[in-house]
Amino acid sequence: MDTTLQDPLVGQVLDGRYRVDARIAVGGMATVYRALDTRLDRVLALKVMHPTLAADGSFVERFIREAKSVARLAHPNVVQVFDQGTDGSYVYLAMEYVAGCTLRDVLRERRALQPRAALDILEPVLAALGAAHRAGFVHRDMKPENVLIGDDGRVKVADFGLVRSVDTVTSTTGTVLGTVSYLAPEQIEHGTADPRVDVYACGVMLYEMLTGGKPHSGDSPAQVLYKHIHEDVPPPSALVPGLPYELDQLVASATARTPELRPHDAVALLAQVREARRPLSDERLDAVPPQALSAEHDNAEDRTSVIPRSPTSPTFGFARAGGPPSRPLPVNEDEPAVQHTSRLQTPPVPPRRSRRLMLTIVAAVLVVFGVGAGVWYINSGQFTKVPPLLSKTEAQARHRLKAAGLEVGQIKREYDDAVQRGTVIGTDPQPGARIRDHDSVKLTISLGPETVNVPDVTGRTLAEARARLKADGLEPGMVTQEFSQDVTKGSVIATTPRAGTKRHAGSAIALTVSKGGPVDVPDVTGDDPADAKQQLTDAGLKVEIAPQQVNSDYDKGKVAQQSPGNGSQAAEGDTVTLTLSKGPAMVQVPDVTGDSVDDAHKALEGAGFKVEEDRGLLGLFGDTVKKQSVRGGDTAPKGSTITITIR
Repeated sequence: MDTTLQDPLVGQVLDGRYRVDARIAVGGMATVYRALDTRLDRVLALKVMHPTLAADGSFVERFIREAKSVARLAHPNVVQVFDQGTDGSYVYLAMEYVAGCTLRDVLRERRALQPRAALDILEPVLAALGAAHRAGFVHRDMKPENVLIGDDGRVKVADFGLVRSVDTVTSTTGTVLGTVSYLAPEQIEHGTADPRVDVYACGVMLYEMLTGGKPHSGDSPAQVLYKHIHEDVPPPSALVPGLPYELDQLVASATARTPELRPHDAVALLAQVREARRPLSDERLDAVPPQALSAEHDNAEDRTSVIPRSPTSPTFGFARAGGPPSRPLPVNEDEPAVQHTSRLQTPPVPPRRSRRLMLTIVAAVLVVFGVGAGVWYINSGQFTKVPPLLSKTEAQARHRLKAAGLEVGQIKREYDDAVQRGTVIGTDPQPGARIRDHDSVKLTISLGPETVNVPDVTGRTLAEARARLKADGLEPGMVTQEFSQDVTKGSVIATTPRAGTKRHAGSAIALTVSKGGPVDVPDVTGDDPADAKQQLTDAGLKVEIAPQQVNSDYDKGKVAQQSPGNGSQAAEGDTVTLTLSKGPAMVQVPDVTGDSVDDAHKALEGAGFKVEEDRGLLGLFGDTVKKQSVRGGDTAPKGSTITITIR
């Protein structure tokens, strides 16, 4: 039964423009439809928010705000956003329609993929996420369901920056189990989400593509979440013997439980993917994992495709129409009866006249066929369609064009960060376009990622070094600081990798910046603040007085604490914070008059005082306290001395 018939939106026109044709999918936040933009006459995907959520003004406002932001994110591997609007209670988003399948569909059919296919899918995903991260977006919900694979082989990431229900983690549906499988530990523990949560999710997806299963499983979402926090993602080679060590390292790097140990964004992870892939031979890239399901439908020529054609793809010819007819049908089934009747009612036709009549009929038939063939040729026969060539090697593209009766035209070569070297990234006209027989098709072939030399930026200021890296097509990466006697404070000491190393365009380069020469921090505790400040200033340090004061053994107004402390090293110009003393804390003195000497010691020392005894001549052999220097109940500075007189 077609459930779309029960959907009230199917058949309606939203906003006087978008005709809803069919329901594609239903999610926790919205329903996705295939629709026609009647104004531009193009098929698109329409994402309509559930009416219950549309009633929440703040939710809708955030949905619209983020949709507008994502619409500015133009990238070939990102599902584009065309329009956003409302129609009555319907809040919708008009997006690019991608005819094809999701990565989840592929994993369901294939279970595990060859390393080449897994990396061919991962690279454009990271290219899309990298563009988003550099634009300030975090996807927050990367999973195979949001990776679309078009019929032309292009990989696109969907659902960028859209609002998600706050209770998705606590739900117990199968869909949520799939979602929690890709959550980073910090998302679970603290609810934080920066680009590294997308990096983590991509590492989990790579593990799943290589092994056919998720790294953490459980009977409930809570068990899966617990494992994300407390257990490392296992190496995929534990399930796929012989898997290259480089891929184990790639998964481990992307799924490190500590965010600081992961690549800082998708651009950095993409650089690691290319580094891991470079030394791998064709044999290792094309090794079939034991978990992979049979793929007899594959075409050997298509092994460089992003994803092999699905066995559920429609086939053409009789099979699609329901099978061939059981027998050939005559042109006119009534013809034999007509001939039989005419022979009974009319005399035989003389042979010569019969021959002339036959020639006339044949000529008429030929004229009809000729005119029909001419009309067919003018309208359709002299045209063909450009075959799908994207993601094919140059040799495969030439073969397909020749088989379609077309010529190879001008070949242009361009760098492409997401498409393998030697692979078609564009055609003119586009695939599926109508073109005359024997016309030529221009091809654009990928040169692969562009590589550049890491420039020498030592001695430059941090701002200058960052500008130089960007000018050379690289990205400034993590900045660390070190003491240096030779390099001016704030200038670059070194880069990682070092200058002269070849790296792909867009790679992140780490910078080590000088903190200047180390300065030994003098001890100024107990000093007057003015004297302490002078001593620290003479050492090349700045001084700051903390607003709060503390009790200490030092007199009121003296320096009680300093940070950094004595024996530490700081950079010239660093700040030392001084905390002043409020003097010792005043403590109530216990009354020990009449107590034994031992009990008096315990009481006074327990209150934080020191104790002295005054026995005189009469108290040499006594054991009772007759008097104390500070009366019981009065206060005295903690740590001060109380004298007890013994008689």
